[in-house]
Amino acid sequence: MKNVLFIGFVWPEPTTTAAGGRILQLINFFKKQNYTVTFASTAAKSLYSVDFSSLGVLEQEIKLNSDSFNSFIAKLNPDIVVFDRFLTEEQFGWRVAQVVPNALRILDTEDLHFLRKAREEAFKKGKLQPNEEALKELEITKREIASIYRCDFSLIISMFEEQLLINTFKIDSSLLLHIPFMLNTSTSTNFPLFKNRKDFVCIGNGKHKPNVDAALWLHKEIWPLIRKELPEVNLHIYGAYLPQQITEKHNPKTGFLVHGWGKDVDQIMQQTKVNLAPLRFGAGIKGKLIDAMRNGTPSVTTQIGAEGMQGILPWGGDISTTVNSFVASAISLYTNETKWLQAQKNGKQILNTYYAKSKLEDKLSNKISTLQKDIKKHRNANFIGSLLQHHSMMSTKYLSKWIAEKEKKNEA
Repeated sequence: MKNVLFIGFVWPEPTTTAAGGRILQLINFFKKQNYTVTFASTAAKSLYSVDFSSLGVLEQEIKLNSDSFNSFIAKLNPDIVVFDRFLTEEQFGWRVAQVVPNALRILDTEDLHFLRKAREEAFKKGKLQPNEEALKELEITKREIASIYRCDFSLIISMFEEQLLINTFKIDSSLLLHIPFMLNTSTSTNFPLFKNRKDFVCIGNGKHKPNVDAALWLHKEIWPLIRKELPEVNLHIYGAYLPQQITEKHNPKTGFLVHGWGKDVDQIMQQTKVNLAPLRFGAGIKGKLIDAMRNGTPSVTTQIGAEGMQGILPWGGDISTTVNSFVASAISLYTNETKWLQAQKNGKQILNTYYAKSKLEDKLSNKISTLQKDIKKHRNANFIGSLLQHHSMMSTKYLSKWIAEKEKKNEA
């Protein structure tokens, strides 16, 4: 029986984060390939954590800086190890390489953390984008790039980020595989009609800073202008873990309605007419925009929001860069049925072209099969990876061992 081990940064929350849904898509891929799936994490579970027992996925709690992980993984002896974000590869990668050296090591980046961090810093300074120098000088950039090199290949969710790694950081394309969200796409048009929908919606997890900024920007500058033109229309704000600075903005008189966590995103999207996502920084591709397209709901977003999602196809709504253009786009989509229907059609085309599960699963399966046939040749070609495995992971290894010994003495 084939085994795959996922080492999770957190226990997945598919109803609150796109990252949680992404992990489940990968798990389902491996189950379809007849792998026994084990998910391990050092994190504590939350109210929204997925119930793996109902999915036939084995669970394992693991500890940082503990040789108990070595014993666990030696017994499991996985064929493949998937690291959920580079942080778990930093913590456990050297142990995996040491104990099960023949296991294929895959990094699921989710999004590039260094890009997200650099953009957040640039935004604080009033800049639209960080330059190449700002990207490369961050410590987190060096750590994440090193992690990509140490793995056999990395799953990259955004077309833009794949090209950034190849063109700016000169990473060989053999170490990267563009696998965005893997969706069951269809040509179905069985959505509520334009005339049967009402209001705007904005969805985003409150732990994610770009989402908090988007909601506050909507409240302060964008929504008052939309509401002035459409006085009977409301904006519904949904998201788990919303901070007080957002929940306190709830005001039925202004139509700014803060609901908190929404259990059924499909129902929410299908009953509203337009999705608003004014994201000013961030990285990866946006689950909220995918959810809108899946449910036939046009979106108004920014260049950051739509980045790496549509390829050469027209957007399923509008992409705006200023408050006034964002407001105009939102009002136009809300009131113009012809434009709204075309945006819905564009969204469907994007999903069918770039997110079809069957095509992406074949692509991932072929990559794994090719590497498993001759992993030694692949690793020999990745000399920088072996160099980093030798040096940087040795420092991680001995720091971890020092901490483990220190804890043993404290327990004695």
